[in-house]
Amino acid sequence: MKTFNKKHIMGILVATVGVLLLFISVSGCFVSEKVAAKSGAQLWAENCQRCHNMPSPATFSPDQWEIVGMHMQTRAQLTNQERDKIVEFLKQ
Repeated sequence: MKTFNKKHIMGILVATVGVLLLFISVSGCFVSEKVAAKSGAQLWAENCQRCHNMPSPATFSPDQWEIVGMHMQTRAQLTNQERDKIVEFLKQ
């Protein structure tokens, strides 16, 4: 039976972490492409309506929607792109 020394174990660990990071970065690209294809209205329905009733966009001013967007980005774990699209939809 072959035994592994610390150098072999570290090599395997580094290779494994590298593969995981590559997978995460590639899968992140697919997510951003999916977001890019969606409108602000679609993103609003998928992300915001889970917890909120649909308020009228006239409920807040455009400046207030910017503040709401920044606040909710953190709470709903939205990307900058998702937040920007949702806020632009609500500011119309």
